[in-house]
Amino acid sequence: MARSLVEIKNVTKAFGENIVLDDFSLSVGENEFMTLLGPSGCGKTTLLRIVGGFDTPDSGRVFFEGKDITDVPPNKRQVNTVFQKYALFPHMNVGQNIAFGLKISGKTDEYIRDKVKYGLKMVNLEGFESRRIESLSGGQQQRVAMARAIVNEPKLLLLDEPLGALDLKLRQELSYELKKLKDELGITFLYVTHDQEEALTMSDKVVVMNGGYIQQMGTPEEIYNEPQNAFVAQFIGDSNIVDGIMLEDRLVEIYGAAFPCIDEGFGEKQPVDVVIRPEDIIIRKPGMGKMDGVVTSNVFIGVHYEMIVLANGFEWLVQDTTSYAVGEEVSIDVLPENIQIMHKPKTKEAEAIELDV
Repeated sequence: MARSLVEIKNVTKAFGENIVLDDFSLSVGENEFMTLLGPSGCGKTTLLRIVGGFDTPDSGRVFFEGKDITDVPPNKRQVNTVFQKYALFPHMNVGQNIAFGLKISGKTDEYIRDKVKYGLKMVNLEGFESRRIESLSGGQQQRVAMARAIVNEPKLLLLDEPLGALDLKLRQELSYELKKLKDELGITFLYVTHDQEEALTMSDKVVVMNGGYIQQMGTPEEIYNEPQNAFVAQFIGDSNIVDGIMLEDRLVEIYGAAFPCIDEGFGEKQPVDVVIRPEDIIIRKPGMGKMDGVVTSNVFIGVHYEMIVLANGFEWLVQDTTSYAVGEEVSIDVLPENIQIMHKPKTKEAEAIELDV
């Protein structure tokens, strides 16, 4: 287990009557790529700004390598930040932008030249020292902002939706490069995004946030395959979330049909929430699955067909590489290990926190 680099302990932050973070605690491991994922207003950017020293919590403390840095100004922290708006200086060329922080720190000209070359090499922009900022593409400007941050050798790099202004293909390309860069540099990354694909692609650990609370924390595989509540299941990928009755261990009833599952400990005849991913639904011939139904919609989206199957009164979202015609009668089935059972929220407050997408 990675040694803790940052400890956020019992942090609360409000803007007026709006509580953005509520008694929030989190540990960030050394050399970890941790992503804060959630919808707008969930508190992720506020948390990043508190760690960076740009905002002060109303209560709670922030520790860096065991030292309390809650009241330490941003320029005194071993932290650098890359924002969605890269904040590059248009009157400076690429090399001057990258060198800015080093000049402020009083480094020698020789040291700065070496560091600028190193930074450009790390972000695949060698030979761009004299280029003007306005001549660069959005992706190139993002790389310059990254180079400016890494030449200062921070122990922690904060990234606030740095790919948000780029087109889809470029975002995908740069997300892979960011992961590679983190591994090469040995820097801890704390990354903010509302894009689930970015989070699942790059992260060692994902923290799903909503309403100022952590909904779930784990590896990308754990978050996707084992969502702990309805909010996480809805926010991470597509899901069929339905009411079920846990008949007994390893057997759940869904819309009148009994499905074997692998979950235990929910009691007998207890109401539960059931999550089934659309890619896990198997389409069989009529009468061969657990529920018979009819295809009511079919859209080709590149790698598979996205279909709606009306079965037992519910419109099931199904993703399959085989196309079934609208109006075709089918039967649906699900393997036991692909059925995720969750406790229903016990209180109205808990339900609001989970489902406030």
